[in-house]
Amino acid sequence: MCGPDCSRFRASPISRRVGSVGAAAVLTAALFTAAAPAAAEAGLSRLVDHTEWVSYGDLSSLRVYPTPAGRSAAARLDAAAEGEQAWREVLAAAPDADAPGMKDQFLCHWNYAEFARPGKTSWNLEPWRPVVDGVTMLESGCNPGAAEEAF
Repeated sequence: MCGPDCSRFRASPISRRVGSVGAAAVLTAALFTAAAPAAAEAGLSRLVDHTEWVSYGDLSSLRVYPTPAGRSAAARLDAAAEGEQAWREVLAAAPDADAPGMKDQFLCHWNYAEFARPGKTSWNLEPWRPVVDGVTMLESGCNPGAAEEAF
């Protein structure tokens, strides 16, 4: 039976696209990382190392650099509370991130980046991206409205 937080994986378009082999790999990774202690149990680990606003043309992007503890927590299926804590850390470091759609982009990266692109240097959030539903967010790879920036 599915735990309280695994509903984010039910009927996911990712499972239809990835197939049983990819889904098995994701589940295997989740099972191995589920044994890792929660950040709260491990002490007051920071989940976000730092953030950095960058510009390209007329557009801006907030790069969020997770700590190793943040990556470890994000790779667990039961890390919703840590995701909210990590978002608070983002806002503490970059108050301008409190814009429509930014939290949804962040939580998409939090929930899926370490499965889809483990170890990606930064999770990039853009205030100019449209606010979309969860399925569209996931189908766009957490980058709705346009491809991920190339820089």
